Amino acid sequence: MVARQFPNPKDIFEYVQFKKPSFDGKKRRLDDALTIYDLRAIAKRRTPAAAFDYTDGAAEGELSMTRARQAFEDIEFHPDILHPAEDVDTSVEILGGPSAMPFGIAPTGFTRLMQTEGEIAGAGAAGAAGIPFTLSTLGTTTIENVKAANPHGRNWFQLYVMRDREISYGLARRAAAAGFDTLQFTVDTPVAGNRMRDKRNGFAIPPQLTAKTVLDTLPRVNWWFDFLTTPKLEFASLQSTGGTVGELLNAAMDPTISFDDLAIIRELWPGKIVIKGVQNVPDAVKLIDMGVDGIILSNHGGRQLDRAPVPFHLLPKVVREVGQDATVMVDTGIMNGADIVAAMALGAKFTLIGRAYLYGLMAGGRAGVDRTIAILRSEIERTMKLLGVQSVAELEPRHVTQLSRFRELG
Repeated sequence: MVARQFPNPKDIFEYVQFKKPSFDGKKRRLDDALTIYDLRAIAKRRTPAAAFDYTDGAAEGELSMTRARQAFEDIEFHPDILHPAEDVDTSVEILGGPSAMPFGIAPTGFTRLMQTEGEIAGAGAAGAAGIPFTLSTLGTTTIENVKAANPHGRNWFQLYVMRDREISYGLARRAAAAGFDTLQFTVDTPVAGNRMRDKRNGFAIPPQLTAKTVLDTLPRVNWWFDFLTTPKLEFASLQSTGGTVGELLNAAMDPTISFDDLAIIRELWPGKIVIKGVQNVPDAVKLIDMGVDGIILSNHGGRQLDRAPVPFHLLPKVVREVGQDATVMVDTGIMNGADIVAAMALGAKFTLIGRAYLYGLMAGGRAGVDRTIAILRSEIERTMKLLGVQSVAELEPRHVTQLSRFRELG
């Protein structure tokens, strides 16, 4: 039987350490967030439903988004044992330049309505972390101000082709003049997807206030204060600002865009050009054969065509057809650094995060975006160490198995 004794107070303090209290509420909240889903929970508490749902939601029944996330959860890793990987190198070369990690920030619209620091927070955090930042055509910060927020980092610009082609051409020229090195030509938005959360919430610029939306917003005093004491919310690169997301997209976008438009954009853009929104193998092969600098497998975060192909499922098929040397990137559904590792193992050259970045932004502005990047960095490094790989280049398809939930037709 174990002998017992009265505890000595001095001994207690050897076994128990009291955590120093933090009086910085934002820092405490963000430090307690261990996953992107934790940041999402904070964002939901602090952001009005209309703005949160614009980020969180997708089109129709939101099946494309759900399946994209499920695809990453349905992976099985195959680690190598006795492969020391104490110090891992997460850096990659992408589109002619470096990135400290194998992901960058994707283009997002209406960003300052999520949290007023908007693209300034995203660009600054990306620059500090050494990863690329992408500004959307529907961004709420000007091309020039994003450059000022990230003067020495890599800035990319996402371009929609509009009914008035000269608007699109002018934006591309402005981005080139500001030193943006890559253009993401988006091809999956001839018309707006049916984003029903936005319709139900009256989400628009300027916001459409109803009794319901006011009651939802009132408890979120900080959001109101920021919204009312910062510059007017509008598209920084466009003149037209009134209407819902669907109305704005349908008024601006042209459903007749074609490969002829791609030829014109390639002619006027001096840097790298990638095509965003590729969703099948034949299109991927055609674009690579045409000599574009890269493609992004994406279903627009599930926000356009519901039941669209899952980019992560499409990835190995595309890589097999276009070859290992082609620059194939992937987005949609990434919520964990392990998702990024899996994509790189299956042949992606790079990945992009959208919602994960916005959850951090809504949770804490610039500090929240920094926290998003820190969480993903930690998850990438830990996953690589557990797999026994020291660099991203060492990741191979053998490290990952995709569990199949869907039977292919035909």
